[in-house]
Amino acid sequence: MMGFLWSLIIGGIIGWLAGMIVGRDVPFGIIGNIIAGFVGAWLGSLILGNWGPSVADFAIVPALIGAIVFVFILSLILKGMRKAS
Repeated sequence: MMGFLWSLIIGGIIGWLAGMIVGRDVPFGIIGNIIAGFVGAWLGSLILGNWGPSVADFAIVPALIGAIVFVFILSLILKGMRKAS
């Protein structure tokens, strides 16, 4: 149970940091940050592998880079959707 809780916390922090670096808020607040952190970790490990320091089964550097890419792409999609309507 504690491992799952740590994963949620670290995922939220990674998503929040990615939003701060990109300069865009992740939609849906803390839940959006957690989702961005998890998707970023998956995307980062898929592209960059699992290297660097790990916390709660997250390779921090690839997870953060993946989350930054995810938040940036998500912000472009949402911006395009707002313009279309």
